[in-house]
Amino acid sequence: MDILQYFDRVNPLSEKAKLALREITKSMSYKKNEIIQQAGNSCKTIYFVKEGITRIFDYKDGNDITEHFAFPSDVIVRAESLFTGKPTQKSIETLETTEIIAIDSAKLFALYDQHHDLERLFRLIFEREYVNTIKRLESLQFKNATERYSELLDKTDFVQKIPLKYIASYLGITQVSLSRIRAI
Repeated sequence: MDILQYFDRVNPLSEKAKLALREITKSMSYKKNEIIQQAGNSCKTIYFVKEGITRIFDYKDGNDITEHFAFPSDVIVRAESLFTGKPTQKSIETLETTEIIAIDSAKLFALYDQHHDLERLFRLIFEREYVNTIKRLESLQFKNATERYSELLDKTDFVQKIPLKYIASYLGITQVSLSRIRAI
């Protein structure tokens, strides 16, 4: 799906806003297992996954922990860094060959005063992502691993393309436990 078609489904944009948005977006391609955003940097870009799969991850006690997956038509951003300007300890990595649309956040935010439909669009996108984050936290707190795995399966058909170690860390379980769940 074209990024502008996706955006129009969230909040229709004027032709002037679309033109302004096109001027600050860049299409980028990555190979499998490439880092899009390195830990220790400030997030200054909003990414839209056009094709492929990405993940946000961190390290805890030497273990690679997956926090989030993004699939085609998903937005991926380190919001805590984007809005505070502080460096993030999380990285964004591709899990297969991936094409993304990168939007320079400073340029986007500068367009808000000229194009209120852009401001509304991204407010709606960030609100939706915030709600998704809350749902994820509630899922971790109140659902068992089998239920969390089922939720992931309901979200996407791409689970088969994700290494089991990343799925297990996302669910907060071991690979052995994940294998048991999958065998049911």
